Amino acid sequence: MNYGAILAKLRKEKGLTQPEVAEYINKYSEKSYSNKTVSHWEKGVVAPPVEQFLLLCELYSITDIQAAFRNKSTEYSTFSRLNELGKQKVEEFIEVLSGNPIYSEPNSEIKNYHHKKGGTRMIRLYDLPASAGHGFHLDSDNYEEIELDDAMPSVADYAIHIGGDSMLPRFVNGQMVFIKEQRTLDTGEIGIFALNGESFIKKLGRGELLSLNPKYKPIPINEFDSFYILGKVLG
Repeated sequence: MNYGAILAKLRKEKGLTQPEVAEYINKYSEKSYSNKTVSHWEKGVVAPPVEQFLLLCELYSITDIQAAFRNKSTEYSTFSRLNELGKQKVEEFIEVLSGNPIYSEPNSEIKNYHHKKGGTRMIRLYDLPASAGHGFHLDSDNYEEIELDDAMPSVADYAIHIGGDSMLPRFVNGQMVFIKEQRTLDTGEIGIFALNGESFIKKLGRGELLSLNPKYKPIPINEFDSFYILGKVLG
């Protein structure tokens, strides 16, 4: 049985309709999903984003994803198959991911965006490529640590160097801006967004990301896109 068929089977076992599933998903999602989207998930047209997949598992009372979708025992996906060296490598990988705004939870206590060094607050400064106006990646090792002084926003979680001219005239190429990590923004606010694996500094529109430079066209946010808000640009 394929992935979509399993989702359909689990829904029917719970006695739920596709509109009821969409209604549940929309309670916890920033983006709205229709029963047509649920149908596409079940037909295998497109896979649900990770967050919505986990919501489906919660709704269907799935506690062992490997067993439900891959016919594997829980032991397959735990540390039990690793020796001490292997477990250490997993912990090191988690440590790396926790320092990346794309993969870590807001205000995480695990070596996140800033720390104290000799009583001074330090945050990460990500140095982005020149093509940042068209989309960029926040790579976990592509940063340096900088010291915050009193002139810098106290609520900043990390900083970036802007590349490109898509946000002219407010933000220029090479300018450093500070980011407060949060998962929601109001329409019209400027933030950092992850869209289908690429990250953008843009203004949030209604169903689209907007550049301040009029030569750039809006970037639509489509129904089946993977879309996340990473943070708000301060100042």
